[in-house]
Amino acid sequence: MSTEAEIKALAPWFHNIHLPDGNITAPDHFLGDFPAFKWNNIKNSIPEDLSGWKVLDIGCNAGFYSIELAKRGADVLGIDLDEHYLKQAKWTAQQFGLDDKVRFKQMQVYDLAHSEEQFDLVWFMGVFYHLRYPMLAMDILTQKVKKMMVFQTLSLPGKEEMDIPEDVEFHRREIMKQDAWPKMAFIEDKLAGDPTNWWAPNHQGIISMLRSCGFKVSAMPEDETYVAEKDPALQSSLDTWNYSEYLSAVGKDWKEEVQKKTKK
Repeated sequence: MSTEAEIKALAPWFHNIHLPDGNITAPDHFLGDFPAFKWNNIKNSIPEDLSGWKVLDIGCNAGFYSIELAKRGADVLGIDLDEHYLKQAKWTAQQFGLDDKVRFKQMQVYDLAHSEEQFDLVWFMGVFYHLRYPMLAMDILTQKVKKMMVFQTLSLPGKEEMDIPEDVEFHRREIMKQDAWPKMAFIEDKLAGDPTNWWAPNHQGIISMLRSCGFKVSAMPEDETYVAEKDPALQSSLDTWNYSEYLSAVGKDWKEEVQKKTKK
């Protein structure tokens, strides 16, 4: 079967991938040359040499980012819940001769709570706002990231920032009405026809969420995309709030953790 025929057999494609033989997978993509144009904006914000790095690509789709990261020397695990996209991704990795550098698994982000594997870089683009339980996903991922995360989400318009007080008095909640106060809009029905577009945080909300998970934003290479690095000076919320709640949420034994706290 020719490459063109294989591309057609694997359609539809959401990633327009330029294959080594000159073929492309989605030449009529409604977003243009997606996601290559996003990669071109982001690629200079991460190390050019990723040799020895382990990378996790969440919501890998047809594997565009997984392939690009593997080209830089990384060992990549791409996860997605859709078998169709995973089939495309495995085929694409073979076309580039990178199937020894990239693994693909059918997984939800929440499944990572039951894995001991950690990663130097987590690529978390185009997924957060589709999750019904986004902060649970963030608390899981903070335990998986060793060095840095590339984070992208649908967001509210604006780039306002503010200094967030350590505490807010109960009767002074008016501060939360400010445009820059960290917030996240909930989408009850659909956005752009998609019923899985649940959330749209504002700019400060993204910074604050990342900070609460132990990350400091080091770059913003394009709109809605944040390069965040693990910061030892920042405590993850897992270290500061009731850890037993997290354990319960991911289906692990939480009672021992409660006993530790009640004995103190």
